[in-house]
Order: sequence, then C-alpha cells, then structure tokens
Amino acid sequence: MSKELQPAPHKETKCHWPVAVQLFVSSLIAVYILAVALPPLAGPPPASELANVVLQPFRPLVGAFSLSHGYRFFAPNPGPGHSISWTLTTDEGTVFKGSLPDANSDWPRLLYHRRFMIPEKISAMIPPPQAPAEIRRTATRDWQPFAEDIATRLLTEHNGQTITLKLIEHYLPDTFETREGRVGDDTTTPLGTYMWRKRVSR
Repeated sequence: MSKELQPAPHKETKCHWPVAVQLFVSSLIAVYILAVALPPLAGPPPASELANVVLQPFRPLVGAFSLSHGYRFFAPNPGPGHSISWTLTTDEGTVFKGSLPDANSDWPRLLYHRRFMIPEKISAMIPPPQAPAEIRRTATRDWQPFAEDIATRLLTEHNGQTITLKLIEHYLPDTFETREGRVGDDTTTPLGTYMWRKRVSR
C-alpha cells in the first residue's frame, strides 16, 4: 500500500524587534510628529508661547525637512487680505490699470495663488504708519527690491514706460459688521513709481 506524501505543516515565523529598538523607533516617530505639529502652533500671532518654547530644540529638524509651513494661514482667524494695484503708461501715452493678483486673468488657479502671496509677503515687510521714520526707511530697503521686480515684469509684459504701484489692504469686517452689511475702507500704501529698474519718485 502506497503512502501519499503530505506537505509539512507551515510554521509562521514572527519577527519581534527588541524592546530597545521598538522604543527607539517609537521615539523617532514621536519626534517627527512633534516637528510637524509645532510650527503651525508657534506660527504668526495669535500663537502659543508654550509652542514657541517647545519648538526651539526642534528647529534644526524643522529646517532640514522644510516642515515650517503656514497651515494656520487661513484659519482660525485670518487677517486682512492684500493686493497690489498698478497703473502703467506706455510710450504712446496709453494707460493700463490692473491688480496683482487678478482673479479674472490669473489662470490656472495655482498661478493666482502664487501671485496672491506676493503682496502678502511685501505687506509683512512694511511697518505700520505710526512706526518711527528710521524703522520705515530701513524696511524700505527690504521690500523695495520686490516692488522693483514687479514693476520690471509688468513694464516688460505691457511694453510700458512708467508704472505706479500701490499696496491695498482690504478691510476685513468682523462678524457683527458682516451681519449688518457694513463695510470699512481699504488702506492704501504707495510703493513708488518706476521706470524699468530706475526709480522715478516716491
């Protein structure tokens, strides 16, 4: 009588990390999660002072992995929006007006978002009107190169001769004003008049 060969029963092999390795890997994961979560909590005001303190040892890791993102940019309390209005004159005397960003012409939407960030960056460099004159002069050296780049780009695109830029801070009504249908006035800050890269006036 012949005997049929039966396959040997399969034995499951389990791989267990040593406890020390498990603790080490878990610690790495926890540190990374903290490095992701802390920058938004310690971002622009209103921000947590505790988060700012806790973030300090993580800054090398945050910088190395580029984790410092503005997740709180649109929430929970977004600030007023900004745009740059421009008036351009060509050699023939034709006048063009526009805004940066422009929801009607900036397409695809990613282009609109990228251009939306330009006036926001400049607005962060401009001190309030009540700031001392020396601080305002120092700040001008920081934001003016950006304004000159914008002017040069627009002059090139529209074959212009001169261009005037203004930073517009759009009024952000509070909840009660929104319910009542009230609106406030936008704030305008001159960014200068430019002829290519040569400044004309301010």
